[in-house]
Amino acid sequence: MHDDERRGMWFAIACYTIWGAFPLYFRLLAPTPALDILGHRVVWSFTFLLILLTVRREWAWLAPALRSPRTLALYAAAGTVLAANWYTYIWGVNAGFVIETSLGYFINPLISVMMGVLFLRERLRMGQWVAIAVAASGVLYLTLRYGQAPWIALTLAFTFGFYGLLKKHGTLHSMQGLTLETGALFLPALALLFYRDLSGHPSLFVSGWGKAFLLCSTGLATVMPLVWFASAARLIPLSMLGILQYIAPTLQFLVGLLIFHEPFDQTRLIGFAIIWVALLIYSVEGLAHQHALREAPP
Repeated sequence: MHDDERRGMWFAIACYTIWGAFPLYFRLLAPTPALDILGHRVVWSFTFLLILLTVRREWAWLAPALRSPRTLALYAAAGTVLAANWYTYIWGVNAGFVIETSLGYFINPLISVMMGVLFLRERLRMGQWVAIAVAASGVLYLTLRYGQAPWIALTLAFTFGFYGLLKKHGTLHSMQGLTLETGALFLPALALLFYRDLSGHPSLFVSGWGKAFLLCSTGLATVMPLVWFASAARLIPLSMLGILQYIAPTLQFLVGLLIFHEPFDQTRLIGFAIIWVALLIYSVEGLAHQHALREAPP
């Protein structure tokens, strides 16, 4: 492994580790309502992005983007879907469903592959179909055993899948796109926080320096892992990035199980095990396919 790949691997490990530790961070913000935390996350992410792009002098992309109604509509839609994902995650973590939120990010890669078939007319290999079928059977098992679908996990997986689908049609880099996405939500988020304050629920002007610092730092905690992820994506193969992505949901799962002591009975164990088998099939098949492509004659 050469120096660039090693550096990219550490960038990937850093961003996935932070995402995996997010339940610990957001639990510190409880009992602040999830909607208030979401508002702060949007406002401070947009503010931090403005500062970062100004320091880096990366504004040449903005004028062409603002002149394109398609670009504005695309990233506004992506921002809306991302906000739904963020809200579901924050609510799930602070309501005591960390293990189920981890399930959403375990199955997300398979949901994204399925969306590629449905919306982009991509063709799947047999191993990918098998992985999706096995994962679907795991979700079905959990649904039948508990009498309801794991809706938190499915909402997270599908919203992030749709977010990726929308970004597939975009032309901006990740930081630039996130700036437009949070920019589209900035004024509604700020208005929400002011409204909550005026209605007797302190949201924007919170009491206590510690809580205020944590809410303001949602911008830093959101943007920096994304910057590291973008660097990792440029420096290491996608196959390696695809394997490392399971660091985040694995850490979330362990946080829910070992730190928050959430229930994990035999039914959940069987359902998760089925889905983990699906991910194993998906990962091994993907690595084998990449190896076959490298070994194929030009």
